[in-house]
Amino acid sequence: MTNHAFKTGESRDQTSLLPARIEDYVGPDNPVRAIESFVGALDLAKLGFRHADRGVEVGQPPYDPADLLKLYLYGYINQIRSSRRLEREACRNLELIWLMKNLRPGYRTIANFRKENWKALKAANRSFVLLVRELGLVGGSVVAIDGSFFHGDASKASIFTRKRLADQIAKLDQEIEAYGKSLEDNDAAEAKDQSKDRAGGPGGGDIGDKVAALMAKRSRAQADLDRLEESGETQLSLTDPDARLLVKNGQGIAGYNVQTVVDEKHKLIVASEVVNDSSDVGQLHAMAKAAKDALEAEALHVLADEGYYNSLELKACEDDGIVAYVPPSEGNGKLEKQRRFSRKDFSYEATADAYRCPAGASLYPMKGRFQNTSGRVEIRYASRKAICDTCQLRARCLSRKATTRIISRWEHEDVLERHRARMHGADELMRRRSAIVEHPFGTLKCRAGYRHFLVRGFNKVRGEWSLMALCYNFTRVLNIMGLERFVACVAKVLLSRLHASGAATARLQIALQRFLVHITPWFALRRYQRPSLA
Repeated sequence: MTNHAFKTGESRDQTSLLPARIEDYVGPDNPVRAIESFVGALDLAKLGFRHADRGVEVGQPPYDPADLLKLYLYGYINQIRSSRRLEREACRNLELIWLMKNLRPGYRTIANFRKENWKALKAANRSFVLLVRELGLVGGSVVAIDGSFFHGDASKASIFTRKRLADQIAKLDQEIEAYGKSLEDNDAAEAKDQSKDRAGGPGGGDIGDKVAALMAKRSRAQADLDRLEESGETQLSLTDPDARLLVKNGQGIAGYNVQTVVDEKHKLIVASEVVNDSSDVGQLHAMAKAAKDALEAEALHVLADEGYYNSLELKACEDDGIVAYVPPSEGNGKLEKQRRFSRKDFSYEATADAYRCPAGASLYPMKGRFQNTSGRVEIRYASRKAICDTCQLRARCLSRKATTRIISRWEHEDVLERHRARMHGADELMRRRSAIVEHPFGTLKCRAGYRHFLVRGFNKVRGEWSLMALCYNFTRVLNIMGLERFVACVAKVLLSRLHASGAATARLQIALQRFLVHITPWFALRRYQRPSLA
């Protein structure tokens, strides 16, 4: 045996009798086989993927959407999102060469697939949630809701508010006025010196060009402000029309607010949505209802932070059989800071339909109903002036100009009373909430580095988020179950759906055929490689 200073590789000039098979590029335990099995079990035409139901036609055939979906699933699982990088990886990455069967689509084809199939990507994400539900990987009883900001494909400078546009116009007016004064001074100086040509005065032409540029910039700013006024919107984004300047805890980004509902059992995302509002108020019922429908749960316990507290949302949840746990908002505490009595110092007596003040006097309901600024219909309870005038606690209860104290009670206040009673013993649930719902955001942002979107517009952004959520769930399920068990369960679910339908549809038959063609040899190889127990 010849001794070598280092290990040596094979000679690049070495010829082989038979070329290597693509099948030999990946081992039997490679996770890409799970991607192959999952996509092979999907009915892409039913999900709405473009060209999925295309027959044999004239002209250049397109790429199979199944192959492009596999490419994106592999890319997002392995932190490769750029269409140009995916194009390069499809040519040199052995796992992708195996998965794509040596197909090499261009970056435009790859990018267009993500943009054109945003709705189908959302459907594929929902399909995987149904799969994990059938596999028993979701508890379906306790979920947590939260939102997180993701950067959009836009900068803060490209987003304008009405105030920012008004300030910009005022500043431009000042600059235009200053340049106008300079032009007048130049004209006056040239008039005194008859030997100089007025048109060719020093700096006159330059100043005129600058004034024209400033006037054009002012016209654009005024047009943007008028556009905001007509539409009723509060912000205008010039780069991404749907991105907004989102601010929370003093920090702001230009992007979107991603809402997720996470199941407690294995921290899987069961429902999600992308909005462009900084506040989470108004999202509780919609997200909880989406999760309840996805899980097909008769009763669902939902955990959320105080940013979701809203009386109308709590009532909507209760009406739909959703038990919500949201810490009540404490308000600004203005009255407490002034050492005055707040609403919580007044107790309601249901039998008398009256409020009892700290001094023991009663506040009775006023005639009629009143609607506040948030749209709630309230009943107002007022004290009696004669009692308040002689009350020793008057200074702590009434302002200087007020003669009576008025307490407002929502017409569905019993909903809030039941919610407050639930929250008294919910400290443990609230501690579990952050551990449940922060897990996916922490994984996606810190491990995968997905803090921003590559596409623009609500539809495309929602499609890309569906890819992120699907790949998070896919990776987590694969880690929980293992490759062999996952592939076997996918086959079992596909067969159970086939038997449940009574008679297989043509699409289901094709999906089953495709699945068995790729997976049956794999199972045979696994059995052959498994060591004997004898």
